[in-house]
Amino acid sequence: MNLNQLEPGESARILGFSDDFSMKRRLQDLGFVRGIDIKCLFKSPMKDPKAYLIMKTIIAIRNKDARGVLIKKEDKL
Repeated sequence: MNLNQLEPGESARILGFSDDFSMKRRLQDLGFVRGIDIKCLFKSPMKDPKAYLIMKTIIAIRNKDARGVLIKKEDKL
């Protein structure tokens, strides 16, 4: 599953990045690392970008960039 599939109110755990993902290093610097919990908070009126809560920080990411983040959706995080 990819991060862009997460809807507001849903949580997941980061598994890694797709192989050809160009923003990997940038997102890792922002805290997107394997094993970290992430929650989708909001999506903009046009549905892109979405805001995510990660490590007590809210970060907005475009859907095309969120497709490169691999996650495992979990019911209770």
